[in-house]
Amino acid sequence: MVVKNISYGLHSSLAAIQQHPFHIQEICLLEHRQDKRIQEIKDQAVTNNVHCRSVDKGELEKLCGEGNHQGVVVIYKEQQTNSEAVLLEHCAKATSPLLLLVLDQIVDPHNLGACMRTAEAAGANAVISSTRNSAPLTPTVRKVACGAAERIPLIFAKNLARFIDELKQLGVWVYGTQPTASKLIYEADFTRSVALVIGAESAGMRRLVSEKCDELLKLPMCGEMASLNASVATGIGLFEAVRQRQMN
Repeated sequence: MVVKNISYGLHSSLAAIQQHPFHIQEICLLEHRQDKRIQEIKDQAVTNNVHCRSVDKGELEKLCGEGNHQGVVVIYKEQQTNSEAVLLEHCAKATSPLLLLVLDQIVDPHNLGACMRTAEAAGANAVISSTRNSAPLTPTVRKVACGAAERIPLIFAKNLARFIDELKQLGVWVYGTQPTASKLIYEADFTRSVALVIGAESAGMRRLVSEKCDELLKLPMCGEMASLNASVATGIGLFEAVRQRQMN
């Protein structure tokens, strides 16, 4: 049976030890495996006072199911959650332009993990998702995120439309992505505090979420495909922000 409150794999496990050692109950390592990457995890565990235990392959597979554990599983003391209030407080105190990623009903854990990895690489301050009809933070998400889930806050908003309103009240400009929008994403100003909203691949943003956006943007589609994978659209949008901020 898969244990939900875990992460596995070399990258995500090392990031967990380095970023949140106090949240870790123990680390399970495949017995008899000796190599540089496992040794690095052991060294970091000693440095951060995290308990390690050697286990056989069968126990690792019980913990993570069919996931590619790469010989290491991190078991957390408790589910790590970030609150809406904490993020809003951070936004209110920010002294430099914010970059936030808002995901509307992204249900595929692989997509969520890929979006988190992209957001962390782009230097985003946080990823916001909805509590309903969205992928939770699972071992699969952590694995796909490749360490980003331990480095960037993931906030689950109970009411995404209302949370967008609260961001706007703090001076965050909200861009939504929509294929029918008249404005290209390259025409938008990403040098100010911005939240980029990405909707589900099939349905896009929900109507109320779309209406809360300050502006709607589209990606230039030159072929016959009508839309892109959510994580690909995320990458295009966030790295347009990176480009503008580095040029500014």
